[in-house]
Formats: sequence, structure tokens, C-alpha cells
Amino acid sequence: MNEDGMERGLFLDRDGVINEEVGFLIRSQDVRFVPGIFSLCRTARTLGYRIFVVTNQSGIARGYYTEEEFWTLMGWMQTEFAREGVGFDAVYHCPFHPEHGVGVYRQEHEDRKPSPGMLRRGEREFGVSLAQSVLVGDRCTDIAAANTAGLQQAFLIGETETKPCDGEFLRVTALDQVERWLIERG
Repeated sequence: MNEDGMERGLFLDRDGVINEEVGFLIRSQDVRFVPGIFSLCRTARTLGYRIFVVTNQSGIARGYYTEEEFWTLMGWMQTEFAREGVGFDAVYHCPFHPEHGVGVYRQEHEDRKPSPGMLRRGEREFGVSLAQSVLVGDRCTDIAAANTAGLQQAFLIGETETKPCDGEFLRVTALDQVERWLIERG
């Protein structure tokens, strides 16, 4: 909580932010954590931020892996984060895709970024003030979700996105830049 008594959230996209982008990640042996992710999360926690994973998972929609396999991998990741002295408050995922989904997974959904549904879930379920929260993403859809939800700050990291993004955000090349930003604002 900050001095106003409001909860703040650090919303993290998974692929490209928490772990290096490898395309439809499902096996723990393929996970390579992005340098600085553990330090960023420890600092955020020390500063009173709740930590959320917000990830589109079209691999589920496409039938490449199941939700059970997704949750198994996320459980493994949570264990790795716990070893580093920090954990996630919640993991939100969207297993739907309006074009490439198979069966019940072929649909538009309020949780699928660029919609802000997963961010609003953090607000509802944890009392997080979105206006005092931050998102780190690697795609324009992450930035759009953050802007639509009214987050204080959105960061775009890496080179995943090849086209320019609309909206308000800061481009960073490494997670330590986000960490310094959080520290500077207390």
C-alpha cells in the first residue's frame, strides 16, 4: 500500500517480459528468465506493489497446449520466483482468440489484450488502484490495455514489437530501467 492507503499493482506480461520470447512456451526447460525480472519484482514488493501476471495465451486457443499444461508451467515459475524471495499475487490469462481459436476458445473476450479485462480483475479482486499501477509489456496490445485501464505508467520493453505503438508509454531496453523508475517514485 502507498501512503494513501491504496494498493498498487505491477502488471507483467509473461512472454518477453518475465521470460524470453520463444513462441508458445509450455516446457519449463525452455524458460529463460529475462535479466532483472527477480530484482524488479523484489523492489516492487518492497515498495508495496502487488504483482500480477497478465498474459494472452493463444496457444491454448489454438490447441497447442492445454490450460492444465499452462497452469503446470505457471506453478513451476511461481516456485522459481519463491526461490528468489518473491511471488505473484495472481496470474491472469486469456486462453481465447477470436480468429485462431478452436472450439469454445474461438471467441473475443474482455480479458484478451488489448482489452483491459485482466487489469480490471486485479482492481476488483485485490483493491488495486489502476491509476497508481504500472504495466510492463512487450507488445502494443499491452500498452493499449494499460492506457484503456488508466494505469499510471506503461512500459514497452524489448524488440518484440516491430511496428510503432499508439498511446502513452515509456520505451525501455532493460528491466532495471523500470526498477529505477519505481524507486524514484517510492
